Amino acid sequence: MTKRWLGLNASKDSVSVVDAEIPDKGPVVILSDDTWKVQKGDRATAYSFLHQQCADYVKENGIDAVVVKASAVTGQGSAKLGLLTSAEVRGVVMAAAGSHCKVKALSKAAISKTYGERKVDEYCADDAFWAAQTKGQPLRKMSRETAMLLIAARNA
Repeated sequence: MTKRWLGLNASKDSVSVVDAEIPDKGPVVILSDDTWKVQKGDRATAYSFLHQQCADYVKENGIDAVVVKASAVTGQGSAKLGLLTSAEVRGVVMAAAGSHCKVKALSKAAISKTYGERKVDEYCADDAFWAAQTKGQPLRKMSRETAMLLIAARNA
């Protein structure tokens, strides 16, 4: 049975959004590949708008589940402001999506340990992998990591 999932990858000022149909077997069908920008100015207002945008999208498009790239430590000293701001954005979209469907957080490290033989970055650089694993709308190279969340979550 085909399901409709949404992959979200938050940064400090935007969210990469990949909407796809997930069949039990075969390539994932990319329905859209988009970026939601966090509005400039007051962060509370921007987060409120992003929350509503995400909740509306999940509800209006009948999304069955959302997979979000999880936070990870960098191991390079103390956390930088960008890392903390990205975590805020991630929390906003997780809360918004969670109001309408199941949400799963998945880290790159967990994918690298549980999916296939390679690390996530190696899969993201492999054009042949993406040609075999996806069909439908074009997928931007910068969105491959977000789509990888969906592919890895299907096999988990």
